[in-house]
Amino acid sequence: MPDFSKRSYQKELLDQDDIPFGDILRNMEELDTVNHRLGGHSITCEGLRMIINATKTSTDKKWLICEIGCGNGNNLTVLHNWCIRNNIVADFIGVDINQNCIASADPSKTGGRTKYITSNYKNVIFATQPDVIFSSLFCHHFTDEELIGQLSWLRQHSRHGFFINDLHRHFVAYHSIRILTKAFSKSYLVKNDAPLSVLRGFSKSEWQYLLHKAGIDKFFIKWKWAFRWLIVIVN
Repeated sequence: MPDFSKRSYQKELLDQDDIPFGDILRNMEELDTVNHRLGGHSITCEGLRMIINATKTSTDKKWLICEIGCGNGNNLTVLHNWCIRNNIVADFIGVDINQNCIASADPSKTGGRTKYITSNYKNVIFATQPDVIFSSLFCHHFTDEELIGQLSWLRQHSRHGFFINDLHRHFVAYHSIRILTKAFSKSYLVKNDAPLSVLRGFSKSEWQYLLHKAGIDKFFIKWKWAFRWLIVIVN
């Protein structure tokens, strides 16, 4: 039985450098399906909505929204469509360290409004500071020490704020995703990494500790179905 009292630091297969890109692409496609069916995309939209609503700006403002760890841009496509439905004008930036992920992204899905950058997020120099930066299922790939630095970077580089959508470490989430992926997934990466990613996820108190260590005292944390945390910081 796994120990749910503390985060696992066992590396996921996806974190290796020698995974064939076809396997990574299938992993991303299945993850997009999971996000769609289990509400992950709606959580991302809620994070953006909260920051926009908390910011007193003119209604004709054009927003610049950046995702770090963007993969092939599925989340940015979802946010682009959400912005259209809500009469919000936005451009997007997607940052990922994997050049194959960036190569597989399709800017036409956001009407050409997305610029994709192959880079470690820490090395990106923005021509224009993003209004909002976010990540989805990205943070659990890092150690606590790395995350403290990442949280500081997010606050420093976002004009109006940032938000995070990531996993709640819980035995129900672990066993549920293990059974579901074993039964339905066609990706060995998903079958291995989905349960492990839950073990690398977070408790609410861990998020509070990390945010305080990063010098962030004002934040919003909300538990969301299915076993996610939405963390929102408004600058």
